[in-house]
Amino acid sequence: MTATPDARPRGTRLPRLARRRQLLGAAQEVFVAQGYHAAAMDEIAERAGVSKPVLYQHFPGKLELYLALLDEHAEGLVKTVRDALESTTDNKLRVQAAMAAFYDFVAGEGEAYRLVFESDLRNVAPVRARVERANQQCAEMVAQVIQEDTNAPSDEAYLLGMGLVGMAEVSARYWLGQHRAIPKETAEKIIARLAWRGISGFPRI
Repeated sequence: MTATPDARPRGTRLPRLARRRQLLGAAQEVFVAQGYHAAAMDEIAERAGVSKPVLYQHFPGKLELYLALLDEHAEGLVKTVRDALESTTDNKLRVQAAMAAFYDFVAGEGEAYRLVFESDLRNVAPVRARVERANQQCAEMVAQVIQEDTNAPSDEAYLLGMGLVGMAEVSARYWLGQHRAIPKETAEKIIARLAWRGISGFPRI
């Protein structure tokens, strides 16, 4: 999501969807910078250049605003992984594309990954459910490919899928935390090579 300017003229009338996008952009800036608990609706409204009543017309509370952002970015991650897996029928390239999908997500503008992977609301049921659902959907897509190619039992295929998803997420976040000391493409290839050497050892049917 493109960062929104710090100051905006008040009173500008926008179509509802455009206003919602503006509010979500401002909210993302504040939530990423401060975390959920320290963020204030006053500051989000000020960042968006609107009054608090306008903000509340679109989102009844801070949690609803946060969940709307989380839904958007979690669904975006799942779509990115799905597109990666469907981009080729070559499984080695599929592994590379799936790893790249996570690195692209973590390296994306606005640090949206923090809302999904580093939320300070992970113990709040609706937040936890959304994050778990995104991880599960990604793992299930990977598991389906594994099961189709190896005829592995579904439980084993899902465990492998979750392992690959976890490898991608953790390594991508670590890479970013090290201030991109390794070029992104190099980091992706290193982790993809590790993943492929493991998963390719399972016999294909």
